Amino acid sequence: MAPETNPLEIYKLLPRTNCGRCFLPSCLAFAAAVVSGSRKPGDCPYLPANAVPAAFRPKSDREPYTVMREEHLAGLQDQAAAIELAQSASRLGARMVGEKLAVTCLGKDFFIDPRGRVTSECHTHCGLTIPLLSYVLYSKGDDNTGRWVPFRELQGGSPMSALFGQRGEQRLQRLADGNPELFDDLVTIFSGVEEKNMFSADIAVVLRPLPKVPVLICYWMPEDDLDSKLNIFFDSTADRHLLIESIFELTVGMVMMFEKIALRHQ
Repeated sequence: MAPETNPLEIYKLLPRTNCGRCFLPSCLAFAAAVVSGSRKPGDCPYLPANAVPAAFRPKSDREPYTVMREEHLAGLQDQAAAIELAQSASRLGARMVGEKLAVTCLGKDFFIDPRGRVTSECHTHCGLTIPLLSYVLYSKGDDNTGRWVPFRELQGGSPMSALFGQRGEQRLQRLADGNPELFDDLVTIFSGVEEKNMFSADIAVVLRPLPKVPVLICYWMPEDDLDSKLNIFFDSTADRHLLIESIFELTVGMVMMFEKIALRHQ
């Protein structure tokens, strides 16, 4: 039987810069992908192919990355269970409903109970609950400045900016090009606020995936020989509330959700 390799063993061999050159959001994701067989060690330019054992197998039939995300979520839940939720409400721009902390995400309430479990009338999944619990645990509570900056200007954002453009901005741009009603949906379904005179954009909408992590989406329509353009901006304090990996995951997850909604409407 082939020996098992834990993704963390591979992760220790990586530069851990989350440079995105493997086209995955993080070195941890790449390590899990190597174990699952969906990536080769040589796909990382900084990892010699012979550095990873040639024979290994996943510990279960499930994708190791999925298992690791579930373990990460469980760890965050344990940490959330150890804090006083009521004392955190003001810092987070949240409120208490009974014993639960209510955090408004895209206009919908999500509740965190004293055991760190997240519930909502909406569908919950790791792509949302991990950034949400990370926000609860790590947000410094800074008020927004109103100064909008691109992803690359956030702390740690530059190495991942190209990947963010591919996974976030370009996908949302294609969605907007083919769905003229998209921005109306963002306003009506997700409590978005349309803004005027933002970077000379034709359409600008502010969403709040987390209370103190607003996102500004600017869209420039095609004109004459110019193609359409879409950029996503963040308040300059975003990296005071979440690590860059969580900001990436939160935003890309939001775009994926918009894509699924658009498919249902077709």
